[in-house]
Amino acid sequence: MDKYIKQGDDRQRKLCLIASEMSLQESLNRFQRQQEKCQTTLTRITTRATLPKVVQSHKATPASNSLAPSKVTASVKFSNDTERLQHINAIRKSPVGAQLKRVIGLLFETRQTLTPEEINEACYVDINSNKALFDSLKNNTKVHYDGKRFSYKSKYDLKGKDQLLSLIRKYPEGLQVMEVKDSYPSVLEDLQVLKAAGQIWLLSNMDSQEDIVYPNDPKVMIKVDDDIKQHFREIELPRDMVDIEKELQKNGMKPATNTAKRRVMAQFHGITSKPKPKKKREITKRTKLTNAHLPELFQN
Repeated sequence: MDKYIKQGDDRQRKLCLIASEMSLQESLNRFQRQQEKCQTTLTRITTRATLPKVVQSHKATPASNSLAPSKVTASVKFSNDTERLQHINAIRKSPVGAQLKRVIGLLFETRQTLTPEEINEACYVDINSNKALFDSLKNNTKVHYDGKRFSYKSKYDLKGKDQLLSLIRKYPEGLQVMEVKDSYPSVLEDLQVLKAAGQIWLLSNMDSQEDIVYPNDPKVMIKVDDDIKQHFREIELPRDMVDIEKELQKNGMKPATNTAKRRVMAQFHGITSKPKPKKKREITKRTKLTNAHLPELFQN
């Protein structure tokens, strides 16, 4: 009886050993398949792009080149590119939001229409193997998808400074900079150039901390409501410069003068300031008029 029990135990140990070897072999095969896949990806990247962010232009391949002998490229060894493989693996295992941001950043910088394969070669994001990422990218408001390629989509399709100025002139009551800053890469630089040239006004909204751009065109007539005109006329400005400076600081603006400090210094040196009589300024032909397109504000 003991003999049969011992044989049963030996048979059970052999079965466990065989199962363990099969599990180990399966894990080894899975690792080899993953290694071959990574090596294939590296080989394709090396043959088509030297830098990660260099995107090839879409050009049709002539029929005469189809029979040309292909160049033999050097094989990429897994052991020599461990760091790059780890980088690719980290990107592809990152959250969908992080990969989505990476792809949109690529589309914004290149302003090209790219296939999923070209996106994979440029920033290592494999869209085809990630359905959640593919759907998020296809339905994103900043991305245009024509069924084959992806491209960046801004609210206004502008190509340069002239088109930007034409758009701003269509909004005499102001246009938020955030709505045009992604139209093309150098929008913010062009806004500063237009501001320096005196063609636009670039002002900051103290409440929302966002810049608003206005056209500086005397021919543009801005309609002002009567209640705003009445409110403008009813505003009484402080007569003392110290009070004016306090009001400016209260609204987040830095005064150009410091009247309180100047008065203290004058008293310290024994200088008394005499109020100067105000002279009525007459308007002549040589007088430079500002806000000439708002005469109704200055009727009284």
